[in-house]
Amino acid sequence: MSNSDPYQFQEKTHIELRADTYTLPSPEMRKAMYEAEVGNDGFGEDPTVNKLEKMSSEMFNKESGVFVSSGIMGNFLSMLAHCQRGDQVIIVNKSHIYTNELGGISSLGGIFPAIVDTDERGMLNINQIKSEIQEYDEHLAPTKLLAIENTHNSCGGKPLSANDINEIYKITSKNNIPIHLDGARIFNAAIALETSPKNLTKNIDTIQFCLSKGLGAPVGSLVLGNYEFTQKVRKWRKTIGGTTRQAGILGAAGIVALNNYEESIKRDHDLAKYMHEKLSEIENITPEPVETNLIFFNINADNPGEI
Repeated sequence: MSNSDPYQFQEKTHIELRADTYTLPSPEMRKAMYEAEVGNDGFGEDPTVNKLEKMSSEMFNKESGVFVSSGIMGNFLSMLAHCQRGDQVIIVNKSHIYTNELGGISSLGGIFPAIVDTDERGMLNINQIKSEIQEYDEHLAPTKLLAIENTHNSCGGKPLSANDINEIYKITSKNNIPIHLDGARIFNAAIALETSPKNLTKNIDTIQFCLSKGLGAPVGSLVLGNYEFTQKVRKWRKTIGGTTRQAGILGAAGIVALNNYEESIKRDHDLAKYMHEKLSEIENITPEPVETNLIFFNINADNPGEI
């Protein structure tokens, strides 16, 4: 095979399925990146990034958007924009923010996490939410935010519906607590539930979603919310060194990804269901139910290498 084609390999011994972060930019993305009109995003003057931010915020019916380097950065900046040092955020025991982001909200942000349980789908325990909410008291960390995840990675990519989120919103709205969504795979949730991202997040105040997972872009995430919130995010992005310059080269791939998300996400889901079907035919392998693009399975054997 020729090395001139980036999608060809001299030897292919396995299919890479460890994560949906192993996607490669499509030829359409590469062309868009090559031809991207760029400026200085640090001054808000990159036309391609501006287009991406506007496009993203309109898709979710939010006022404003900010392009950031990664999902972890997007979540972290959102926490900093919502909370001050010593404030409390209610998060899920299996959430990516809690288990896979190095405790940055506490070690760097000084934000105290209050942990609530989820069911097997990633839905929060409503009674625990109520019990963890703390108003201002000189002895307590006041609750300033609740963070959820959709789809939920550690729960097998199960999507939360708009009704699920509304049950959470009923509590937070009564207590003037905003909801932040780690929506790294929110487009997977929307496709699985046959709804729009806008409808699924109507009761969500702020959102982070990834371009570099199932959407297939090489780099980047968006943080969405009202104008005041996103201005705080921009300030904190600058503080941690996250401001970039000619970022339109990356933003161009994101625009292509958003234009094509329905087709690409549906294909991922179909392939995941097909793989689930085939895994079910293998002795000693028990796959969990698949609803989106994530596949989890158990190996019931003394020597897994023999399967």
